[in-house]
Amino acid sequence: MVKRIGTVTLSVVLASSLAACSSGSNNAATSPAASAKPSDQAASTAPVKKDKTKLVYWTGDRHDMDYIKSVVQKFNETNNDNIEVEMVVKTEDFNQAIDLAFASGQAPDIIRVKENTIQPFQAKGYLKPIDSYLNDALKKKFPIIDDFNRLDGKIYSLPNYGSTLRLVYNKELFAKAGIAAPPKSLKEMVEDAKKITAVGKASGAYGFAQNFKSPESALGRSARVIAEASGFGGLGFDFKTAKFDFTGYKDVIQSFKQMVDDGSTLPGMESLDIDPLRAQFAEGKIGMYISFSSEPGVYANQFPAKIEWAAAPVPSIDGTVKGATSFLGGQWLSISNTTKNADQAWKFMQFMYEDDVLKTYHEKGFGLSMVPSISAAAKKPEIKGIDGFLPVGNDGTWPLQPTVTVEGMKFNDALFKYMISGGNLDQIIQDLNKRYNDALDKAVAKGTVKVQPNPSFDPMKLMAK
Repeated sequence: MVKRIGTVTLSVVLASSLAACSSGSNNAATSPAASAKPSDQAASTAPVKKDKTKLVYWTGDRHDMDYIKSVVQKFNETNNDNIEVEMVVKTEDFNQAIDLAFASGQAPDIIRVKENTIQPFQAKGYLKPIDSYLNDALKKKFPIIDDFNRLDGKIYSLPNYGSTLRLVYNKELFAKAGIAAPPKSLKEMVEDAKKITAVGKASGAYGFAQNFKSPESALGRSARVIAEASGFGGLGFDFKTAKFDFTGYKDVIQSFKQMVDDGSTLPGMESLDIDPLRAQFAEGKIGMYISFSSEPGVYANQFPAKIEWAAAPVPSIDGTVKGATSFLGGQWLSISNTTKNADQAWKFMQFMYEDDVLKTYHEKGFGLSMVPSISAAAKKPEIKGIDGFLPVGNDGTWPLQPTVTVEGMKFNDALFKYMISGGNLDQIIQDLNKRYNDALDKAVAKGTVKVQPNPSFDPMKLMAK
């Protein structure tokens, strides 16, 4: 039985208090010892102590949890500023938890941000710009990307790693089903899922699965990247017209529904979270799924795989690559705009962005570094399965689509509902286009969103050179 993972709190507490004086600190001139007279210093026999500054760091990442825990512990044990950081891993509903925390005045001091959260978090006033902390050397070292790191002219986060997206497949089930190579088109994927189920169903193995407990997460790591490889905006936005158009999802969702109708998907997939999915895959119960380059670390450390597996490029709609597949990343840590200890939070961020931390992160296979100096110096991750996830020419970074607040069901939920219950997909897509463009028009009118058509936009030109 797979146990559901809830919220995990990792709190590392110092065994003893640190002295108030920081060796080599810029604060020496204002410290009690520095301002005292020579006679006062000589007469003092006990070090002057100050209260600890306690910070809270929230992240939704699980794949790197043990490593980051050790980094936080090292910071707590070695920093000279008497700072103690509590790391909280929110394994479910991270975005909603952040909203609730800010609404209740209990927001963390440091927040893990991602490409789908940095814009809405910044728009809600959750994030503090870090420009005042950045010198020219840091700006040169870390590639700052508009919309990913810099919003409205201010920088909110620095990059650490990026993630590629691949089809993860069970080599043993593929061989048993007589499949020579992973699918390159949606038609092949549907056929392969059916073949795998035919030979594996008796032992509880099925052709395909995604973590549809969260349609946003499931489609965001699967349908999205298939659409992008086929030349469509993976989140339903057409950069040529600067309008939402979910037509590019039609073939993808129809194929997903076909696998459901064929009985080729793992039973109970609609209530499956990503970790239970990984556990099932590690046991040999899933033929293929689509996910991020964090998977090798998961199967090396979290769910040791009992099967031979590999990763391959995701299929496109018709087998022809017409656009870059997302190399996602560009953000990592941000400071809360409500923290009372921003300077101390920045010191923690500095520690987290040190070369040794980022280099080890890459080499352990938790993510592929987006920092040129780190990727140049770091060794290739020595972890099984990573080769299939290493960036190739088809990978690239798509621009971010505008974030809008839409009335009614979100597109991921509407498309997933069709997959499970059926309906008229053309009408569903037409309704999504109307509601999303209505929301876009309202946001543009209010001035909260700016869009500009780009008739010459070419998704093929996004590919890495």
